[in-house]
Amino acid sequence: MLDRFGRSIDYMRVSITDRCNLRCRYCMPDGVELLPMRSILTYEEIREICAAAAELGIRKLKVTGGEPLVRLGCPDLIRTLKSVPGIEQVTLTTNGVLLGRYLPALVEAGLDAVNISLDTLDRERYAAITGRDELTSVLDSVDAALASPLRVKLNAVLQKGVNDDEWLSLAGLARDRALDVRFIEMMPIGLGKQIEGMANTLLREELLRRFPELEEDASVHGNGPAAYVRIPGWKGGVGFISAIHGRFCGECNRLRLTSQGGLKPCLCYGDVTDLMPLLRGETAGEERAALLRSALENAIWNKPKQHCFEELESITEKGRMARIGG
Repeated sequence: MLDRFGRSIDYMRVSITDRCNLRCRYCMPDGVELLPMRSILTYEEIREICAAAAELGIRKLKVTGGEPLVRLGCPDLIRTLKSVPGIEQVTLTTNGVLLGRYLPALVEAGLDAVNISLDTLDRERYAAITGRDELTSVLDSVDAALASPLRVKLNAVLQKGVNDDEWLSLAGLARDRALDVRFIEMMPIGLGKQIEGMANTLLREELLRRFPELEEDASVHGNGPAAYVRIPGWKGGVGFISAIHGRFCGECNRLRLTSQGGLKPCLCYGDVTDLMPLLRGETAGEERAALLRSALENAIWNKPKQHCFEELESITEKGRMARIGG
């Protein structure tokens, strides 16, 4: 389906929980309030929404959290979503702590690709950033994923004075591994507003200075807005998701579904279409399916032209990333 600016919206990020087994300070530090399970979409409700979305042209789904693998039955949900008519691809974003345990079931369920969050390669620093000593588990999960049929990407968020000195080590994971390392600029959402990130423009300049043979890579690596480069001789690529210093709103193809049943056309704004009253109301069958399609159509049509991350006072989203499913 096209929005009012002519963009084809064919990709939906689906948050299935606000819970996580890590406590990253820019996302979900200790002491945050968790939602009761009755406030979270059931798997049946998620499938129902995704089926309606598929009828409108959504073809690709990204399962997110919080940490999706802390919710029991995540592989079963993957299998269910893969069976929805019209859905061509289902991928997963995870912190990697539990990925090794669930990887066989996820592959068997038909998962197409996995994104693993990894902000540091230093064990003590990892524990300081995430609140947990789990780096070894994550690195083991990366190796296991690479040995599987899945396409693998690593997502890194650099924080000034915390891990910005590791950009080269993190990028270097793509030297001998067939994976993409993507640097995501710190999003000024929730607690991220209080943390200074690193501009990807500066990172690209430094990468080019060190590797003058670097080449732009226009090939398709996935469904998101990352711009990629390739260094001759490296097995993998390096990508940049630059929401602040490389606005990509003109090509944005996504819609978000929060774990609480909210449709979000744009991460920057607090505008949301609450599907819970419809899902748990008295309508059923084709009548409810038609109402779901109508709500989705309205959310897509009214998707904003662009975000305003560079103007903090204009950002209206007040929630935490863990609840939004960024």
